[in-house]
Amino acid sequence: MSRIQARFASLASAGRKALIPYITAGDPHPSLTVPLLRALVEAGADILELGVPFSDPMADGPVIQRSGERALKHGIGLSDVLKLVVEFRKHDAATPIVLMGYANPVEAMGSASFLEKAKAADIDGVIVVDYPPEECLEFSALAKKNGIDPVFLLAPTSTEKRIEEVARIGSGYLYYVSLRGVTGASHIDLSDVAARIPKIRAATRLPIGVGFGIRDAESARRVAATADAVVIGSRIIQEIESAGPHDSTSRVKALLKPIRQALDA
Repeated sequence: MSRIQARFASLASAGRKALIPYITAGDPHPSLTVPLLRALVEAGADILELGVPFSDPMADGPVIQRSGERALKHGIGLSDVLKLVVEFRKHDAATPIVLMGYANPVEAMGSASFLEKAKAADIDGVIVVDYPPEECLEFSALAKKNGIDPVFLLAPTSTEKRIEEVARIGSGYLYYVSLRGVTGASHIDLSDVAARIPKIRAATRLPIGVGFGIRDAESARRVAATADAVVIGSRIIQEIESAGPHDSTSRVKALLKPIRQALDA
């Protein structure tokens, strides 16, 4: 059982839902990535999603795009992200970490080399946004061989065939994108999410996380009524962006704590 699977099993036995925050590695400065990850855990995060900066992030809205641009200005690449995870692991060997990014950096490193290095850095899962599942059988098998869960995205437009395919080759959890658009949009349709999750659940035993558009305790609580996890990214990045380097960790903790409380209420 992977660390992600064990975390979801533990939460399920306690009747709790997973809180999965996202930040971009290297934003607002590489020296703050590990402190921010620790702050997220202290505020109640169960699993961490760490974004790999990329110059053409097609699924990301302007908020996360800006975070990637800031990180890239500091020269942060995939190898640097792995080093940051190694640094985090010196003080936290328990919290699952999922890298989230795009195919180009992985292909540039070589997928086999990337997975070997990710294993060495103690990465638990990987989301490659633009890897279509029908072309990922080899990658998924190799990831699992290295003890890494390949996590795939589903959308409101996903067909039953695509849901079954993702459920078959994915591991750890499934990430349901709650809206037709990019990250950071605020028009999440909670009734649509509530209707779609049972259909996905019928095709898989994997936990289902929901992201894109969750911005506060109330939207997180309502999503968690049907999902196993809530994923929050753009709202956290906004807090980092407005806080400045000196206040970012305290502001992120202040944002996440009431969301954690709402999920546990």
